[in-house]
Amino acid sequence: MNFDIIRAGRVIFHVKDLDRSKAFYDALGFIETERNEHHLYLRGLEEHNHHSICLKKSDDPVVEVISYKVADDQHLDSLASFFESKGQPITWKEAGEQKALGRTLRTTDPSGLTLEFYADMESVDIMLQRYDLYKGGKVQRIDHFNCMIPDVESAYNFYINELGFRCSEYTATEDEKIWAAWLHRKPSVHDVAFMNGLGPRLHHVGFWLRDPMSLIDCCDVLAALNYGPHIERGPGRHGLSNAFFLYLRDPDGHRVELYNGDYLTSDPDFKPKRWDLDDPKRATFWGHEAPDSWFEEASLFLDLDGLKNVNVSEPLLEKKKPTFVI
Repeated sequence: MNFDIIRAGRVIFHVKDLDRSKAFYDALGFIETERNEHHLYLRGLEEHNHHSICLKKSDDPVVEVISYKVADDQHLDSLASFFESKGQPITWKEAGEQKALGRTLRTTDPSGLTLEFYADMESVDIMLQRYDLYKGGKVQRIDHFNCMIPDVESAYNFYINELGFRCSEYTATEDEKIWAAWLHRKPSVHDVAFMNGLGPRLHHVGFWLRDPMSLIDCCDVLAALNYGPHIERGPGRHGLSNAFFLYLRDPDGHRVELYNGDYLTSDPDFKPKRWDLDDPKRATFWGHEAPDSWFEEASLFLDLDGLKNVNVSEPLLEKKKPTFVI
């Protein structure tokens, strides 16, 4: 079945202090679209929709949802019927119930991730040629989600066979169990990646930069503003995806990746690249060894009712920190 899911669309992060969060995301180069007492809406310079990050004031810094954009409203009904047929709970938010959004479907996937699908979001001015507003990393657009889950192979099968995603790259164990997978709907390396680990948890949200120098510029700006300790990993280059990367922790611990350098995956005869779990160039083609926090820490999800955090469980496959090269 084709649900015409277009791309990763937005994330809702719960944060404790909107002013503190705004200062940090300003330093990265996001545009503030709108703000009220309890919400801050941010977007990248080339984004034409109202926001790709919603920061929501809360005492508990969790992830409310990760959201995918679909082609039109009828696909929301098809998705609702599909998830109900799989025994997954659903809930609707009507147009106007959330700022700038039309009707949205919320549900959970079999891994326990809290998902949202939407077709309509208010349009805003694209700031791509407002060079006077360029700052920090000059963030262009949202690119992908990366989630830690206990059973990657099951998620791989569900998203490819049921939701119509395609695989660009994957990591396999010696006995060909899928340890991690990079899946896409738009013609790039991924809209969502799944990694073996304690979950379901959100490892990071990735945002696209226009060039590698923008990433270096962001490091300079962060250091000048005393955000140096928020740099968790990088700069470096992944073997997987070929991405030039920088990982940051926001003031509430949510992880953001600034990202450039992947490649086109649109051809129907494109074949996924397999990586061996022990390949030292898989996660880091070059760069410093990742800290333990990068492998162990991630953001919890809020459940569909918004009442408690989603329970997590240990992965089916052995957790393993790869060896890196400089």
